[in-house]
Amino acid sequence: MVAAVIAAAKDGSYYQLKVYHYKTEAQFNQLNTYLQQAYVPALHRHGVKKVGVFATLSADTTYKRIYVFIPMKGLNKLEELEHELSADQRYLADGAAYLNAPYNAAPYIRIENILLKAFAGMPNAEVPSLKSPKAERIYELRSYESATERYHQNKVDMFNIGDEIGLFKRLNFNAVFYSQVLSGARMPNLMYMTAFNNKQDRDKHWDAFGTDPIWKALSGKDEYKNNVSRNETIFLRPLEYSDF
Repeated sequence: MVAAVIAAAKDGSYYQLKVYHYKTEAQFNQLNTYLQQAYVPALHRHGVKKVGVFATLSADTTYKRIYVFIPMKGLNKLEELEHELSADQRYLADGAAYLNAPYNAAPYIRIENILLKAFAGMPNAEVPSLKSPKAERIYELRSYESATERYHQNKVDMFNIGDEIGLFKRLNFNAVFYSQVLSGARMPNLMYMTAFNNKQDRDKHWDAFGTDPIWKALSGKDEYKNNVSRNETIFLRPLEYSDF
């Protein structure tokens, strides 16, 4: 198991999670149009085959955000994309309203960029196998912060070597990715995303997880105690043009 984890770590993907914070419906509409008609098609043209686009649920008035999930094989792709997009005339034309927005009518409040490294236990992102219409689906983004770097690495090991990932897979959580945060606002932490047909499906899965004997044994081990100091859960919905 350990040798396989080390080998997979060398070939794992990197992810950029681009978070657009917005306030008004007009901002959402402008962002949505830009992402659907300009940004996502441009990423496809420049080698990013699958792009995830998710919005916070409409009932959540505290966090109004759009998350853009961009898988990459190497960190150099980030810089390459910036150069390629700046020279892509079709992208510049399709995204003109967003790119040239005036200072007093900005399409967002702020942009947050989070850089992630895929876990060795799941070195590449996967499109979830769901049967429900996209409008009904629930994506759950979790962020686990740790008190220190050592405890953070311990939690990462719990997923990989302890095979918490395998437990999620056996219980059909439809994970999109598991990752270690390399650069972000709150560190040290890890992030992962699971997907469900609807809210009831999500609750059913977590009930099964909490009572699973393998989870009880894993979480009861002394070596994995106190490795999470803060857990943030954000519920998202996929936009219609999302590839995930």
